[in-house]
Amino acid sequence: MKKVLLVIAAIVVIAVVGAGIWLYTIPGPTSFATGGTVALADYKGANPTGAPAELASADIIKRGEYLTHAADCFACHSAPGGKPYAGGLGFNLPGIGLIYSTNITPDKQTGIGTYTDQQFLDAVRRGVRADGQHLYPAMSYTAYTYMTDEDALAIKAYLFSLPAVAAPAKQNDMQWPYNQRWAMAFWNIAFNANSRFRPNPSQSDEWNRGAYLAEALGHCGECHTPRDDLMMNLDHHQKFAGTVTAGWRAYNITSDATAGLGGWNEKDVASYLSTGHAEGHGGAAGPMGEASDDSLSYLTKGDINALVVYLKSVPAIKGGLPAIQTVAAPASHKEGVPADSNPRGAQIFASACASCHDWTGVSSISNRATLTGDRAVNDPSAVNVAQTVINGVPKKTNGPPIFMPAFGAAYSDDEIAAVANYVTARFGAKGAELKGSDVASLRLQAAR
Repeated sequence: MKKVLLVIAAIVVIAVVGAGIWLYTIPGPTSFATGGTVALADYKGANPTGAPAELASADIIKRGEYLTHAADCFACHSAPGGKPYAGGLGFNLPGIGLIYSTNITPDKQTGIGTYTDQQFLDAVRRGVRADGQHLYPAMSYTAYTYMTDEDALAIKAYLFSLPAVAAPAKQNDMQWPYNQRWAMAFWNIAFNANSRFRPNPSQSDEWNRGAYLAEALGHCGECHTPRDDLMMNLDHHQKFAGTVTAGWRAYNITSDATAGLGGWNEKDVASYLSTGHAEGHGGAAGPMGEASDDSLSYLTKGDINALVVYLKSVPAIKGGLPAIQTVAAPASHKEGVPADSNPRGAQIFASACASCHDWTGVSSISNRATLTGDRAVNDPSAVNVAQTVINGVPKKTNGPPIFMPAFGAAYSDDEIAAVANYVTARFGAKGAELKGSDVASLRLQAAR
């Protein structure tokens, strides 16, 4: 019996030590960079946190407004047709369930109107509500944990300046064991650093500002970094390597020349972030389009440039995507991809797409409608092509109100699969092989 107990004890010790080593070796979001980090108070360069220099003399609400846009709070806490920041936006997470964002207006019954400063900080950075219940990491508190007190409380000041909206929380529908909210306490111990941003003196002031914007505020990794399949934590070993989030592919944004941003110059990256479009590379749709519209388009030129410096420094990770086709397709619909190989897709493109996108893929109407060179069109999974056909591309901040309408209600799943396959084959490096069932799944994942 004693031997059995010793064996069990040894197994427990090995498991605990192994788990500790595993957790210790999980890299932080900026650990790829050379040089160590220091506490913000010990950093001798320009302060990388806070609002930009243009708002240095602004009041706390104005600074909070800027930081709220930088943190992209609007995107998750505003449902289509609903009031801004009143919550109710649904997220369909395959294998996990349906979760809704909450009301963060200052309503005292259904919002955050009774939150003290400390309760707000705990919610934003520790994922703990005022009632002591744990939030799910669909709320980006594992990124916001790097935010300073001053910046988080400036955001609170701005949110409390908004009109209060009575909007009770919608009921989540989570699968077991994810519906066990208490278990998040243990998940947080393992995967929430619960620490503030630490600058890297070996890097430039601009790099550090970009790091703060990307990691503490913009939470780029929440969409662009793959997650562990079991524990759902971000895998920083694959930092910014790209993954599918909410039914859309968030592409590789490392410095890889084929799959990532290595083939983009700084001006192109800056344009894509601030306007949702880069000449020769295509435009943003879905969640990335929303990020440009609701967040990045509000940033100063200096902050956009800092983001570019930081993003371009992330080590290359190969993404398994083909080189982008940059040569226009033939002008005649009779050339290029044989129509008889996908007659349904060709017919739909002729009737609904060719008038804007042209048979060459180079639009004569708007450069935003050009398909040649677009990453999504060159993605053999055709995930974003199908989603763009389904949902369209609304533009709220830049460009016309809508520069592509949604066709999801007009076409069946099989028809959308057919046209997505045709578009990737005609204008991309490799044609997709989507089925109607794939499109049905994509609809469900992106439904809000």
